Amino acid sequence: MSWITDSNAGCIIAVHVSPRASRNSIQGKYGDALKIRLKAPPVDGKANKELLAYLSGCLNIATRQLELLTGDTGRHKRILARHLTAQSARELLQKHLET
Repeated sequence: MSWITDSNAGCIIAVHVSPRASRNSIQGKYGDALKIRLKAPPVDGKANKELLAYLSGCLNIATRQLELLTGDTGRHKRILARHLTAQSARELLQKHLET
């Protein structure tokens, strides 16, 4: 299974979030997900908001085009990116991959 798949509304991105990092970054694959480190703590939805803001910047889309489908309180999340294909989202995200 891939960390990104196409859907009727856009593409679905599976992520594994690591909060309280020193900076926001994409670390690479983590099992069947994309590992993303976030500065925000996992309190009161702060990490979820920062995740959507960070991804919108990486994907060059508005935050309102992203929707958290699952994982509101967990580290494993699925995010819908409306109007993007899996291929284009993969290419955009790989430009931000930390090496």
